[in-house]
Amino acid sequence: MPTYDYFCPNNNQKIEVHHSIHEKIATWGELCKLAECDAGNTPPDAPVQRLITAPCLLVPTSDSDYKSAGLTKLVKRDSGVYENVTAKDGESRIVTP
Repeated sequence: MPTYDYFCPNNNQKIEVHHSIHEKIATWGELCKLAECDAGNTPPDAPVQRLITAPCLLVPTSDSDYKSAGLTKLVKRDSGVYENVTAKDGESRIVTP
């Protein structure tokens, strides 16, 4: 499920919640219910705005990062063959083109 940030101009609070892309959150009361937090002194019908935020992307930096993400990394060796540097123990590491 995607993560969204919402801002309430009535109380200057920002809350991060997870919900379906099809779900529309328009009021502070709906947002607090979804985030399972107390509405405080802010009226439940106070409008909220969804903020535009950049997604968090993780870029693998090592062979073990590729392997744990379920990806395959092939490295071309001098002889023209490719070696699967993320192969599990017992699997063939040499890949011919």
